[in-house]
Amino acid sequence: MGLMIFLAIILAVLIIGILIRNNIVRHHNATIRAWADVTSFERQKLKTLEELAPVVEQYAGMEKSTLEKVTELRQNIMNLNINNADVNQLQRVEALSKELMRSLNVVVENYPELKADQLYLKMMHEIDEQNENVGAAITIYNRNVELFNNYIQVFPNNIINTATTAKKPVRAFRDNSAAQSFDYRPNF
Repeated sequence: MGLMIFLAIILAVLIIGILIRNNIVRHHNATIRAWADVTSFERQKLKTLEELAPVVEQYAGMEKSTLEKVTELRQNIMNLNINNADVNQLQRVEALSKELMRSLNVVVENYPELKADQLYLKMMHEIDEQNENVGAAITIYNRNVELFNNYIQVFPNNIINTATTAKKPVRAFRDNSAAQSFDYRPNF
């Protein structure tokens, strides 16, 4: 009888360990998928930028820097690795994207006839939409990172993680320039 209880306890601990390990893998895979969504939306923005480049080139005689920013942003988006969550590279892409939007607004101010160009307006709308999609994807990615990191760091999951998968915490995306614009700083 005592042996049966001992074996039942061992079996229960083993099953709980397997369930925890499987959940660690699920959370890790969800984080990877969320990162893939971020890169996918960035790639969609790249397609829009490729269409925008010829329009900007028409006005590039005086706005060479804007064209260079379009080219630099396109190159940085192409360098995003779908298999490796490089948050620093994504931060660079988002900073370049904001810089480009400011430059494009200056181009429109300098060339009022560009405001009437339906192609330009359509592409600017698409870029705005892509930026919103990227922002939403980053929010989902950060939520998955939080869930995954919490899951591998709480007890007893941390023990099972160390013993079986040895997954490391994932870095969340942070927009440092946006964070610096706030007067409030949390104390954690």
